[in-house]
Amino acid sequence: MRILLVEDDATLADGLSHSLAQSGFDLTLAATASYADSALRTQAFDVVILDLGLPDGDGREVLRALRARKCPTPVLILTARDGINDRVGGLESGADDYMVKPFELRELEARVRALIRRSHGGFNHEIVFGRLALDTAHHRVSVDGEPMLLPSREYGVLEALLLQAGRVVSKDRIAQRLAVRQEELADNAIEVYVHRLRKRLDPLGINIRTLRGLGYLLEKDGDA
Repeated sequence: MRILLVEDDATLADGLSHSLAQSGFDLTLAATASYADSALRTQAFDVVILDLGLPDGDGREVLRALRARKCPTPVLILTARDGINDRVGGLESGADDYMVKPFELRELEARVRALIRRSHGGFNHEIVFGRLALDTAHHRVSVDGEPMLLPSREYGVLEALLLQAGRVVSKDRIAQRLAVRQEELADNAIEVYVHRLRKRLDPLGINIRTLRGLGYLLEKDGDA
């Protein structure tokens, strides 16, 4: 699960990044409103944790711009502003939840997971598809209960497809999920990872179908 953490306090950001990574989340950090806006325009995230007091602007402007683009990514505001007007303003700007600093880490993680569950139709940490099971909290894949070891990029492709099982997932959407700030994907990278996954999944009766010009569709044998 990918989180964009928008926080300019380096100490808090480092602590949150470590804790959330330990819980199985993939973190991208943004210390400014401009970087957060750029990341949200070019990458896909499962949830945004957004501070309001940023060095180059108000976090609510990032949120308004996100919603103006009709992007439904869940946003949790995490801020020291605890006035009722601040809470109402944040929610009316398009936030899905609002927490005030200081906070309990366990509650933050619980709220983040709840937002992700709601945005993906209420799934739990384990996604089962035929003989395949994927644990999104611990980034583990198993077949008939036995571990299947996957390179991180192949895991990312599989997770993207399983989260939208039965629906077409565009190549751009997969690329955004795999994007890492310091590393660019080669032009044919997605095709390579899909090809490798196909060879692993075919013996399980699971196929990745290519819909030219649209993307990829995960199917089980017998699916219409």
